[in-house]
Amino acid sequence: MTAFANLLLERADAVATIRLNRPKALNALDTATLQDLARALRDVRRDGDVRAVVVTGAGDKAFSAGADIAAMAAMSAVEGHAFSRLGHEVLGRLEALPIPVVAAVGGVALGGGLELALACDLIVAADRARLGQPEINLGLIPGFGGTQRLVWRVGVGRARELVYLGRQLSRPRRSASGSSIAWCPPSSSRPRPRPWRRSSPPRRRSPDAGQARRGGGDRGRAGHRPALRERGLRRRVRQRGPRRGLRAFLERRTPAWKGR
Repeated sequence: MTAFANLLLERADAVATIRLNRPKALNALDTATLQDLARALRDVRRDGDVRAVVVTGAGDKAFSAGADIAAMAAMSAVEGHAFSRLGHEVLGRLEALPIPVVAAVGGVALGGGLELALACDLIVAADRARLGQPEINLGLIPGFGGTQRLVWRVGVGRARELVYLGRQLSRPRRSASGSSIAWCPPSSSRPRPRPWRRSSPPRRRSPDAGQARRGGGDRGRAGHRPALRERGLRRRVRQRGPRRGLRAFLERRTPAWKGR
């Protein structure tokens, strides 16, 4: 096991587990955590024996509650833009891993936390998990590529509901959820991802075939990678709306929006 400041990298046979390790902060993503994630991904990529990766969070409450709002509230416009660029870069590295990546969501995955899960190939969610993009309540938009990856995962209509209205996904009452998220049975308190059957663990499968299959799926999506629109993002982080929303959240009050 390798311990970074804000996450753990564990290895069991051919499976590496990246565990966000800020349970008191609900595994929120700040600059240091994103940098640790980049280092862990580098180590995974260099380890030729790893055949699959599981990304999860420490504790029972959260996979990740999103970007660290207290840290964001203290950022200038330039720092906020750099933070979003860092998130894009790191999640792009995660998405580009040439091996299957599974997000094991045991609690909330909101905002940047859901964007982290969306950068994985598969999402396995516990019965009590809640997933959403509530940035609109803070006067923000998903800043780590969620506006693009969410569409690929759940479709345009559902993505608009989640982004425009700040709604959340929870375990569907019916078996057909309309998305590619696997929900564990109600009796399961934590997700137990198995991207393989017992009779066919990752080490027994061809890594070349897995890489080719994964790359083919990526190339089938229009645009292939979420783009970071420089001008629009810079303009957005300079506006006062996001600052009002972040301060209101930290003060536990409803923000007073101005303008259209």
